[in-house]
Amino acid sequence: MKKQTLLLCAIALGSIFTGCKKNDEQNAPQANSANNHALHSTAKVTYTGLPETFESGSKTAYAAASVSLASGSWNMDDALIGNLSGDLKNGSQSVRIRNTGTLAMLFDVTSGATQVTFKYGIYGSDGSSTLALYYSTDGGSSWTQTGSALTATTTFTTATFPVTVTGNVRFKVTKLTGGTNRINIDDFDITSNDGTGGGSTGGGTTGGAATRDDNMGMGNPSGATTSTSNPNNYLLAKTQYTLSYNNSKGEANWVSWHLSSAWLGSATRCDCFTADATLPSTFFKATTSNYTNTGFDRGHMCPSADRNGSATDNSATFLMSNIMPQAPMLNQQPWENLEDYCRLLTSSGYEMYIIAGGYGQGGTGSNGGTTNTIASGSINVAAHCWKIIVILPIGTGDASRVSTSTRVIAVDMPNINTVNAHTWDYYRTTVDAIESATGYDFLSNVPTSIQAVIEAAVDNGPTS
Repeated sequence: MKKQTLLLCAIALGSIFTGCKKNDEQNAPQANSANNHALHSTAKVTYTGLPETFESGSKTAYAAASVSLASGSWNMDDALIGNLSGDLKNGSQSVRIRNTGTLAMLFDVTSGATQVTFKYGIYGSDGSSTLALYYSTDGGSSWTQTGSALTATTTFTTATFPVTVTGNVRFKVTKLTGGTNRINIDDFDITSNDGTGGGSTGGGTTGGAATRDDNMGMGNPSGATTSTSNPNNYLLAKTQYTLSYNNSKGEANWVSWHLSSAWLGSATRCDCFTADATLPSTFFKATTSNYTNTGFDRGHMCPSADRNGSATDNSATFLMSNIMPQAPMLNQQPWENLEDYCRLLTSSGYEMYIIAGGYGQGGTGSNGGTTNTIASGSINVAAHCWKIIVILPIGTGDASRVSTSTRVIAVDMPNINTVNAHTWDYYRTTVDAIESATGYDFLSNVPTSIQAVIEAAVDNGPTS
């Protein structure tokens, strides 16, 4: 099988480069279409009765029952329609789910779907819970998860799931974890682009507007899970990115995210480094002060400037689970310049799937010498920082559109303060090499015959 996750930066064959905002924090005190294949019509279709606002129905008990709403009949199991002050809602009502309850359509939309959106968040002062979206093309007899699981917070967040399903399809939301903690769901919407259905088993299309897609759309490189008995490969899925956390190293094994113009906006950089409270209570949680006077920057994996569509998106990148110790001249020069190049490509009709992380132990920061750990041994200092980038024209069915000609950029940079003697392209390598160094299996959602080609090649494309 393939080796495991590297930061995939496949850069589509365009060029253009501008400097974007720096995405890593320096070691300050603690406060601190393109390829147009056959382009179809992109007239948006919104299905009758949607978005479903849950304003027209009534269900006051958690016991399983169906409810007639504006869009059709829905089944709510261990769920009800809430209208209390603790219910997060847009209007006067929303769905409230507890335990492992579900909210499921009992009807099909008949023209397929390219995107599903809904709002979600925690009820009142309840604790954290996770949830996921599923679809069925056989009238509800079987269900398939689409996209990554979501972690609900006190912020009412809009989830966006790109899908490529033609014909009859229905959806359901399932609460996965959190026990009796409750979550709210509202404004459930399904849209399609007339004529652009790609099919649920592949055949995606190129063209149309940029969307926010599955942050782990190319695969789970280390097979991370949400079990606390797996503390060194713990899957943590956020709206903005997904990561595998390593408790023994006090940092992520890898962070995976999607990048397109749909993620970008004008929100300011918050510089609000915060311990990640969504990690299990028994796990080590880094704080910004762990980095003070260490000689290493608080280096973002998913960059701040890749998530400036809203203040919420931006602040998520400052959670310390997304941060690793990086030599200042790595963080601020070749690493940042590659990030800038990726963002530039988004203005030319491209989207990217990126995976980043580190391996080994022992880096050299601004204090000199070799440092193996910081925070009294709780945080590993990697010897190398790597990134893999897969670059595609904007479209749907992304994993199915990766071909042997898809541009993939893989870099492996030493975590030393003289790394800026070379520009980022000097450190280009193969995905195979990063898999060998990390033991991960990258791009596992891509057919193995295609992986064999694109993972063995060193990118020689433009750098600006």
